[in-house]
Amino acid sequence: MSEKKVPAGMLATNEPDLFFEDNTVGRMKKEVWDASDQEIDALLAEYGIPSPVEWGKPGSYIQTTVRAQVEENRKKNDIIFVPLGCSELHGPHLPSASDTLYVSQIVEGVRRYTAKRGAPVNLALPPLMYGSHPYHHMGMPGTIPIRENITRELLIDVMLGLWNDGFRKQIFINNHGQLWVLESAIQQFQKRYQLPGIYRVLDWHRGVREFFRTKEKGGKWDTTFVHADESETSLGLLLHPEMVDMQHAVDTEGINYLPDGHFDKSVDPFSRPSRWSEGEGHFAIELAATPIGVVGHATKAEAEKAKRPVAAILRYLTLLHDQILEAFPAGIVPPVEEITLRSEAEMEPYLREPLSEGWKSVYGMPRIGQGSNP
Repeated sequence: MSEKKVPAGMLATNEPDLFFEDNTVGRMKKEVWDASDQEIDALLAEYGIPSPVEWGKPGSYIQTTVRAQVEENRKKNDIIFVPLGCSELHGPHLPSASDTLYVSQIVEGVRRYTAKRGAPVNLALPPLMYGSHPYHHMGMPGTIPIRENITRELLIDVMLGLWNDGFRKQIFINNHGQLWVLESAIQQFQKRYQLPGIYRVLDWHRGVREFFRTKEKGGKWDTTFVHADESETSLGLLLHPEMVDMQHAVDTEGINYLPDGHFDKSVDPFSRPSRWSEGEGHFAIELAATPIGVVGHATKAEAEKAKRPVAAILRYLTLLHDQILEAFPAGIVPPVEEITLRSEAEMEPYLREPLSEGWKSVYGMPRIGQGSNP
């Protein structure tokens, strides 16, 4: 057998088709990939995973923290993580808030971890308990679709409110099939307001897609990630087992009209020509094909399978958080005149600490952008 050739700038793994980049992100992923099961358990314990969801816990989210503490925390760390989910039927064995629960419990883990270091990342309660949906979800009971323009405008308003309060490094972490709407919100926000800051949306599953590889590719999964299936049910069993009832778990298959290979699966594992969201009509809608709300094999789920991808996203979000603060410490934003069409002089009063002497609210700032109003 010939020796595996490693491309320049890449790190080898024990899988012939898997490489990690030789940079901080790739090295972090490889470390998690190579970790023993005992090391993964220890890593999860560092983040307090699993722990009950903290939506109502004092001091967890900015909305459940007394104002004086919010201001003190922000002076040390002005990054804010915003989990995004939806209300969507996830089969008879999972709750319809599954997407929102998963992503909330992940960012809560990062908050606990960073709090132990003395400067916790800030969290905003999920603004999308109801989210937007692709066409093929329409009509499903338990799924509550919000029109895309409403979702977009809600997020733009949330972004502006957070910016006005001094949170100018905003990371939206998504757990639902609505990425195109979220990308549009960020683009429209900047076209409309042109405010210096860091804004990003991340589909967390895609961010660590390597850790959803099936067994034949060196992973732990029997089947490829789709919806309310082996992958998502395993996440539920790990993160909130009290909300999972496996006696109701089922296996299903969708109805496709074209041969496989054109459209990718949920985390883009095959590098196919199109993402699943880039077309409709080539497969049956859920109400016709999988009305029970499961697309895949939920009965194969095990909590153990979800540990490594959750460990990977916790480490990645921590790395992202740390590198942002290293580049731009609390209170510092990217250069105004390099990332907007505004001037430093114009922005100076708006960038001050909220309610401090000379501060101006961004709601009174003259508009220069081209983004449309609702």
